[in-house]
Amino acid sequence: METLPYEDDSFDLVTGFTSFFFANDMVAALREAGRVAKPGAPVVIVVWGPYERRDLEAMMKIAHPYLPPRPADAPPEPELWRPGVLEGMAARAGLAPGEAFDLTWSYEYPDSETLGRAMMAPAGIAALVGPEREDEVRTAIVEGLEPYRTDEGSYRLENEFRCLIARA
Repeated sequence: METLPYEDDSFDLVTGFTSFFFANDMVAALREAGRVAKPGAPVVIVVWGPYERRDLEAMMKIAHPYLPPRPADAPPEPELWRPGVLEGMAARAGLAPGEAFDLTWSYEYPDSETLGRAMMAPAGIAALVGPEREDEVRTAIVEGLEPYRTDEGSYRLENEFRCLIARA
């Protein structure tokens, strides 16, 4: 995300739905998003809301022990949902922060097989745990998300997000 393969001023809109924070340097990724956006074009930044207002936090807690540890010297992860945090990062990236707001929507999965496949995709969990542990992790996640199973057998996980519409 810090080096996109596009010309300057290529896009009328650039979006990052729960993705910019995966960059090694989020400000650099936002700067790059601004570079490829046409002048004045919106750059939409969507990040997770507070831990206590996202059901997917349950999955993250289950998967965490299987993932490589954060480097000991890594700075603490910023609480991106707090008012002003995204605006400051966008400004440091050369974007003009605009409207910021919170929204809620649910992820819905028709069955445990679909849920398991979908939960292994974020941040490349399947690749990080390796093929020898993939089934174990998938099973642990599906079992851990049983409280979110509906009477019909589907799963519904409600999550809050923080959004910022900045301008290039």
